[in-house]
Amino acid sequence: MKGLALVLAAGKGTRMKSSGPKVMQSLLGKPMLWYVVQTLTQVLAKDVYPVVGYAKEQILAYFKDWDLRFIEQEEQLGTGHAVQCAWPLIEEQKVDYVLVINGDTPLVQVEYVLSLIQAIRAGYDLVFLSLELADPGSYGRVVRDKDGKVLKIVEAKDCPPDLKTREINAGIYGFSIDFLSKTLFQLTNNNAQKEYYITDLVQLAIEQGYKVKAINAGTDKALLGVNTLEELVEQEEWLRKQIIKKWLKQGVLLRSGQHLVIGPEVELEPGAEVEGPAKIMGKSKLTKTAWIGSYVYIEDSFIAGKIYEFSHIVGAKVAPGANIGPYARLRPGAIVEDMARVGNFVEMKKTVLGPKSKASHLTYLGDCEVEDEVNIGAGTITCNYDGQKKHKTIIRKGAFIGSNTALVAPVEIGNNALVGAGSTITKNVEDNTVVVARAKQVVIRKKRDELGAKK
Repeated sequence: MKGLALVLAAGKGTRMKSSGPKVMQSLLGKPMLWYVVQTLTQVLAKDVYPVVGYAKEQILAYFKDWDLRFIEQEEQLGTGHAVQCAWPLIEEQKVDYVLVINGDTPLVQVEYVLSLIQAIRAGYDLVFLSLELADPGSYGRVVRDKDGKVLKIVEAKDCPPDLKTREINAGIYGFSIDFLSKTLFQLTNNNAQKEYYITDLVQLAIEQGYKVKAINAGTDKALLGVNTLEELVEQEEWLRKQIIKKWLKQGVLLRSGQHLVIGPEVELEPGAEVEGPAKIMGKSKLTKTAWIGSYVYIEDSFIAGKIYEFSHIVGAKVAPGANIGPYARLRPGAIVEDMARVGNFVEMKKTVLGPKSKASHLTYLGDCEVEDEVNIGAGTITCNYDGQKKHKTIIRKGAFIGSNTALVAPVEIGNNALVGAGSTITKNVEDNTVVVARAKQVVIRKKRDELGAKK
């Protein structure tokens, strides 16, 4: 059987207090819609179609590199209307079943998606997920007969006092194409909101004798979806804890886990150690030789060395045996090779620091290539920007750069060259030479009256 999934992502989400689409609110650095699409593509590959509407440009821009086909719901007239907007595509794809999942349900898992598909394959016309809540609140109740067959869904305001069920509709559906083709356009908007609701399909199915199944997911509140900022933060915290538990089970030592934030795309090898609090995000990878101190931020980086406290690393690579920080900053394109050292208050950008080289403190290296066993003194800067273009600095093997040196790019420092402290270098320095480029020290003796002394 062939199927597709529709992800409802057209709403504004007024209660989220955001100017953008509701589904673009983030958990651990990723939009809610990202999580839903990731889960569905594991099961249905390319047959995942977000339905967009409000501020759709933001969604399209974020997913511009994804192989996704978007469906537009120009007017947001309800969840049932969103499926109606997708109907031409559904017919075009000639599928046997359709899944419908809200884009604000980021924590839906693959096993739930598979359970919907299995029920359709078993002959059910409509299947949906349900939950058991201690306080069902404003959610519609699922009413079953003594044999467990779904009889109806009763809205909260219509529940009689003696209705004891706490089972509610989670709003995640699977439909056979035969059922959907005959009932989708039977939906009406005879309600206070004048909208077409997908929930009404459940009642239509029951009334017309179709096979309906509610798959009870127990007390898994992750399936409730996110409607408020409070719920967003709650689900983010639940996800954060699950990620920490996963890596601990796989042999990664995460100390003070309650203060650690690890993104969903991060890869950690058994043997890596992280001291909380710390934040590791994006497509970062920590190898088995990595050690991360407290108060470190890492994003989109490869780390195999040691990162000491209060360092900030984005888009960088740190080789085994390298030491970074404390208080270091590695910006995109920074590469620190084997046994190299980046000390406190050192910033690197688009720079390679070669094996056993070191910049121990108070230094800026931008657009720079540093070879092996180079020593860079405190206060050294590469002047890489002339106001219009960036230029490159090359420091060859074994060179020694004295403190408070300015290297005005483009410039090359030769092998084993020594640059005296306080120099401003504007021309290439040859191999095995000593260069000093600074004003001559002048001593001018002041008269006694200039010093304020009595004559």
